[in-house]
Amino acid sequence: MEQSVIKTDFADLNLVARGKVRDIYDLGDALLLVATDRLSAFDVVLPDPIPRKGKVLNQISLYWFDVMKPIIANHVISGDVADYPAICQPYADILKERSMLVTKAKPLSIECIVRGYISGSGWNDYRKNGSVCGIQLPAGLTESERLPEPIFTPSTKAEMGSHDINIDFKTAAGEIGEGLADKVKDVSLAIYKKGAALALEKGLIIADTKFEFGLKDDELILIDEVLTPDSSRFWPQDSYLSGGAQKSYDKQYVRDYLLSVKWDKKPPAPSLPQEVIDNTQAKYSEALNRLTSDTDAV
Repeated sequence: MEQSVIKTDFADLNLVARGKVRDIYDLGDALLLVATDRLSAFDVVLPDPIPRKGKVLNQISLYWFDVMKPIIANHVISGDVADYPAICQPYADILKERSMLVTKAKPLSIECIVRGYISGSGWNDYRKNGSVCGIQLPAGLTESERLPEPIFTPSTKAEMGSHDINIDFKTAAGEIGEGLADKVKDVSLAIYKKGAALALEKGLIIADTKFEFGLKDDELILIDEVLTPDSSRFWPQDSYLSGGAQKSYDKQYVRDYLLSVKWDKKPPAPSLPQEVIDNTQAKYSEALNRLTSDTDAV
């Protein structure tokens, strides 16, 4: 059985950061992003990896980066290890399918979230005041209900172990500038609408998602990951029924388990039972297989 990759330590490469999921290496004129099998929930990295999860995330992102090229350029140079510099080749077995070589960009300081359905923290905000990130929504919505139109609901970008905070558009514009904020809003909504429509054809509802953007030579580009089960809520269309929580192909399943054991959402996170690990792996793989008919099953 293939070993999980919890973290990478490539002696010849310059490790510059470990995110919640990705290890990032600086290759000089490019970055190497390696998607590990780590899983985070409530902004805390869990102690147990999900086998092959990093490969699933990487393959889904590469698929969507390509699909979204007509809308916006992205940071991908290649996802094929054979194209990587010679210094990477000793690690080809680990890098295969779970990495991408990307161009450098300056990340924006906000998270760009789009919601097509009312769920999660958006549902919590709506129940309190009838709005999400300053956007007033129709009265009487039920949990998981489809919104009349997708909405752009940015958030702060928290440090590891801290929680992102939902902000209104005016605050986001104050953070990155009004012109840039307008552009990321428009692009985020366009990507979501295209992705949600394509996913629906495969029997998947993308309820909401989070994008990251960066600037390269003053050009806005799409970076990080796109429409994955880590950054989105994926629901099976055939069992969807508004009025409560949904079955999912994303890490909401893990969040629900952690809530059931009364975890306080502070490090350290509790270990996951093997059943939860196995089911999570199956859910992520099913999402990939449904979305990408031209991608081999993982």
